[in-house]
Amino acid sequence: MGRIDESKEFIPVRIAVLTVSDSRSLAEDRSGDTLVARLQDAGHVLADRSIVQDERALIADKLRDWCADDGVDVIISTGGTGLTGRDVSVEAHRDVYEKEIEAFGTVFTMVSMQKIGTSAVQSRATGGVAQGTYLFALPGSPGACKDAWDEILKWQLDYRHQPCNFVEIMPRLDGHLRRK
Repeated sequence: MGRIDESKEFIPVRIAVLTVSDSRSLAEDRSGDTLVARLQDAGHVLADRSIVQDERALIADKLRDWCADDGVDVIISTGGTGLTGRDVSVEAHRDVYEKEIEAFGTVFTMVSMQKIGTSAVQSRATGGVAQGTYLFALPGSPGACKDAWDEILKWQLDYRHQPCNFVEIMPRLDGHLRRK
């Protein structure tokens, strides 16, 4: 298990939250609310928040816009990770990724198994990197967002987390873009 190195200073990251839904508004977005509350409680900054319809191109366009924004370090989307025909968040994320973080989906499934048993096989949570920005696609339920944050993202987005974390390598994520 990891630990927090109290000798290091916490570094807040700027996180954008995207809800993928054909039917929700911000007023009804419990999953987005869950993520916003948790990231702010942890000391991070809400960089932006939006809702888009379950359309692959719309999702990918929003992800690309935020990846190009220097004010966004991390994007977390919720919704559209299931198995139905309208669930296209994973495909949209993969359209944008330069590198996929394969283990994120595996670890999320392990966390989910403890909560919902074999129903965890229906989730296609994913993570990746594009333009120096982390992207994570989570299921649309508040419980799944809570589990992903509390068990994975809270720790990996904390610079003090040891033995390693996502924040400490942020400056090198887009190193390939700076090479000549």
